[in-house]
Amino acid sequence: MKKTTYKFRKIGLAAVCACISSGTFAQMTQNLAIDSKALALGNAVTADPPGIKSIHYNPAGLAKLKGRQFELGLLNAYMDIDAEFIAPPGYNIFGIDGSKDPVANSHSHTNTLALYIPGIGLQKMPFGGPALAPSMGFSINLPGSKFTFGNAVYMPMVAGFWRSQSDPGRYQPKAAALQRFTYLSPTVGYEINDQWSVGFGVHLSHFGIAADQFMRAPNMLLGVTEVLQEAFNCESGNEPLAPFIALCGGNVGPWDDIGAMSLKAEESISPTYAVGVLWEPTDWFSWGASYTSDADMKLKGTFELNYTDDWSGFWQGVNGSIMGAIGAAILSLPSGVPRETGNITINHNYPQHFQTGISVKVHPMLTINTDLGWTDFKNWDALHIQFDRKLEFLGAAKILSPDNVTDTSLSLPMGMTDEWNVGIGAELHVSSRLDLRAGVEFRDSVIPDNQRNLMAPFGGANLYGVGLGYQWSKDTVIDANISYVQSVEYIPANGSCNINCDNLTNLIYNPYAGLDVKTSLRFAAVGVSFRTAF
Repeated sequence: MKKTTYKFRKIGLAAVCACISSGTFAQMTQNLAIDSKALALGNAVTADPPGIKSIHYNPAGLAKLKGRQFELGLLNAYMDIDAEFIAPPGYNIFGIDGSKDPVANSHSHTNTLALYIPGIGLQKMPFGGPALAPSMGFSINLPGSKFTFGNAVYMPMVAGFWRSQSDPGRYQPKAAALQRFTYLSPTVGYEINDQWSVGFGVHLSHFGIAADQFMRAPNMLLGVTEVLQEAFNCESGNEPLAPFIALCGGNVGPWDDIGAMSLKAEESISPTYAVGVLWEPTDWFSWGASYTSDADMKLKGTFELNYTDDWSGFWQGVNGSIMGAIGAAILSLPSGVPRETGNITINHNYPQHFQTGISVKVHPMLTINTDLGWTDFKNWDALHIQFDRKLEFLGAAKILSPDNVTDTSLSLPMGMTDEWNVGIGAELHVSSRLDLRAGVEFRDSVIPDNQRNLMAPFGGANLYGVGLGYQWSKDTVIDANISYVQSVEYIPANGSCNINCDNLTNLIYNPYAGLDVKTSLRFAAVGVSFRTAF
């Protein structure tokens, strides 16, 4: 009973963690909805900054803009997520035949996107439709001045999806969104001389995460409970060991739903700063480097846990027995409340980023860009969550994890790693007005193999892009792009204890325990931007 109690309490704890851990979106969602030129060139633009969006990629590039410029961009994004849950030979939980699992050998699919609306939370986009990601900005350079001032509004990080109520992927999770929205980015670029430019900017952003998730726990200990309930013939309504112990207050088992959870948290003002340098010694070579600081964030929000009648009834029955009452007093057993709500604070960090690259005009008609970028995801070692009250599901969890759990707080290990991404872009100068572009960015996964899950259904993936730039008139430039990313992951049973481990000591939420999981993610985007003098 003691181990079982700890495990049940840990289920609620880990479900909260699984919902909050949408930070694993980050590597995939960086720089996917910002600038058409950059996406067409595989984000290899540090030495060839893209107009007003230099504010993000390399602030020094702002100094190249003369006069007064206005830019408007629109990106039309589409994402398709699939998952297969495959029962390996001999699949069972504590000897219970896995054929009883309704998720086994099922398929999950969604192409419905979701966004986080500041002040509101998770919002579903029209079914099967793309999501529009707008951006805009302006720059001002007074005649004869070496200073150029600018500001841009854009989303440096954005992702979200929405599954149906019956989708087998609803346990990790049914819906989720993560995004960073930069709404103010005052930046200045300074032209030191004909060869050197520097830039500096301060970015104020909104950061939000949200998730809705159903919960189940196919673990050995819940398998034991189901075996005991069958042995006690609970369907007859009798309690053969009452009043000493009661196990028939509600039907619980490894494949039964425990409840559902929703969570949202946000920070309205999250500041970072960006610095950059650009060196152009000749008309055929340039080098650039930029750095964006990290941001310590304190996200504030709410959560709600709604338990099923069976789950609540089971614990109410256990606590109503003699042994259950003694156990509740000693071990802080769940009382069987149907619902828990509260406020949360999440201490998190938006990672720092460094990027450098070169641009070489290898032929009068061809320019090659190469970039190398690094993001400090290793700093995401843990997610720290503070609750505003004592919660039932945290009571005994601290016994197993005294360093990570208290009555009102928990820390979720994330185990991210640092990776260097490489981007390569080519620009064909067809005429004085038209440039054709193509590029690829090689994105290695920052998620260790043993941390993979359905929340972030991707490992290493390449971003492919094509596009064009057209000089419509002396003062007007139009850029367009088509981008595509695909990632396929295979997670064998017990391959990751964030999704499908089935051993007795699992302390992390594993709703697909014992199943092989195969995921596929496809992302496509069509974008256009328009920049003109005003």
